[in-house]
Amino acid sequence: MSNILYITNNLSGSGGLERVLSIKTNHLINNYGYNIHIAIISGDSKNLFYDFNDKINFHKLIIKKKKYLFFTLDYFNKVNNLIKTINPQVVLVCDDGIKAFLAPLFINNKVPLVYERHASINLLKKSSSNSIIEAFRFNLLKSFMVFTAKFYNKFVVLTKTNLKEWNNKNCVVIPNPLSFYPNNVSNLKSKTIITVANHGFQKGIDRLLLAWSKIHKTIPDWDLKIYGLKDKDNTFEKMAKELNISDSVNFFNPTKNIMDKYLDASIYALPSRSEGFGMVLIEAMACGLPCVSFDCPSGPKDIIDNNKNGFLVDNDDINTFANKLRTLAIDYELRKQMGENARKKSAAYLPKNIVPNWHTLILSLLTKRTA
Repeated sequence: MSNILYITNNLSGSGGLERVLSIKTNHLINNYGYNIHIAIISGDSKNLFYDFNDKINFHKLIIKKKKYLFFTLDYFNKVNNLIKTINPQVVLVCDDGIKAFLAPLFINNKVPLVYERHASINLLKKSSSNSIIEAFRFNLLKSFMVFTAKFYNKFVVLTKTNLKEWNNKNCVVIPNPLSFYPNNVSNLKSKTIITVANHGFQKGIDRLLLAWSKIHKTIPDWDLKIYGLKDKDNTFEKMAKELNISDSVNFFNPTKNIMDKYLDASIYALPSRSEGFGMVLIEAMACGLPCVSFDCPSGPKDIIDNNKNGFLVDNDDINTFANKLRTLAIDYELRKQMGENARKKSAAYLPKNIVPNWHTLILSLLTKRTA
């Protein structure tokens, strides 16, 4: 039985990384007999948003240092101590932060290291500012990350488009697996557009609200439902009021039964500025929903076949995004046709089709280690 260790920050959240890790580890345990350990530095493994296999061994790393340098040194010291204790054959790092790129320098290099990149490198952009300082900061961090990524044994990205961001020989593509594949799909008769996203800058909810403000009066019996973790200032609820669209926009907290919400909707909207993959797209498509998405870096282009199972809109073209939402809203037959195509496309991402790629990758590293 292979011992593998995942390292991440927090598993108690409702994001895509947590959802994917729960699906993947469950499949690896049940189908391949892996003994899995997960190390976290925050949150509580007893109160997780998603369901993780009872056989997983969780390890809370208590980091007492607060300043970044000392925090990082203490963090990797704790990681190395854990590696000595559990003796994993492979270590997989699931952390989109900067410290993850230091791992090959600080973690015991006798253990094969795999990095899982769950976000586009554009996640580094925290605002739409085009200032010289912001550009310098972005390019500096990007250069650092691309350089240090080379020191991993394998660097896993989620889409073919992601490969262009890294351009490293150790890169491989393994998409995210589907969370669910319901027996029944949406009848697409509900006059609801749905979005599932946290309220961070990269998720582009501001762009969605601007698009909705342009068309909501032309389809007055339709509404927009947004599920996701809100920011502390309720920025987008305030924006909806300023745009006078509050009567047709509803904000909801994250929910575990998100599949039911997809099934009660008729169109999925993805307004993100960047995505590592777009987990929500394949989930919505599995429920038979046609999708409208910006062609942002780097996931949607690999998932949506434009004009077949949804619409892929030039990034930041808010007018066209709005028009495509309206086109689907007023044309049931088009929704139905695209929804059927979306359902068929999503089947490629079932865990049985994706997780074996992880098993193969891990075996290849184990073979090299023992050779």
